[in-house]
Amino acid sequence: MVRAIGLVEFNSISRGIESADIMLKAAQVEALVCRTVCPGKFVAMVGGDVAAVESAVKSGVDRGSQAVVDQFILPNVHDSVYQAITGVTRVTDIKALGIIETFSLASLIVAADTAVKAAEVELLEIRLGLAIGGKAFVMLNGDVGAVKAAVAAGAGSAAEKGLLVSQIVIPSPSKDLIAQLL
Repeated sequence: MVRAIGLVEFNSISRGIESADIMLKAAQVEALVCRTVCPGKFVAMVGGDVAAVESAVKSGVDRGSQAVVDQFILPNVHDSVYQAITGVTRVTDIKALGIIETFSLASLIVAADTAVKAAEVELLEIRLGLAIGGKAFVMLNGDVGAVKAAVAAGAGSAAEKGLLVSQIVIPSPSKDLIAQLL
């Protein structure tokens, strides 16, 4: 089971691929996501024990140098974060829909982890920069009060880095809309 995740976001695809290779060779970590994202960026996310993830991220940042856009290490990542990234979350009842949108993938994953730890909510999906101009967003579900608290906490973490685009809470969203989104 992954105990920590780390991600480095690059503005160069070739530098990102090279740095991902260095990250995976630097420590005993698992490649969770290594792919291109819009607009011409590359992300490398690894998982494993905290020390190994820290070592891998440091190696990737050192190699990536000025191509690094953003980065993070989450030592005690919430279990639902990885499920939301990979799209395996299944939800049957949407009470309130919360959305946090950021300018970077790294800041969004940190915001999602912060949100799900702040209140009793369920992460629906973390969408990472594919065909959306390099932005990222998370959708979450729960009671209106919990969603408001979670969105405020998660959005606050992105705002601290100057990377928050928007935060929205929709009480009782249309079932037709939810069918289109999920």
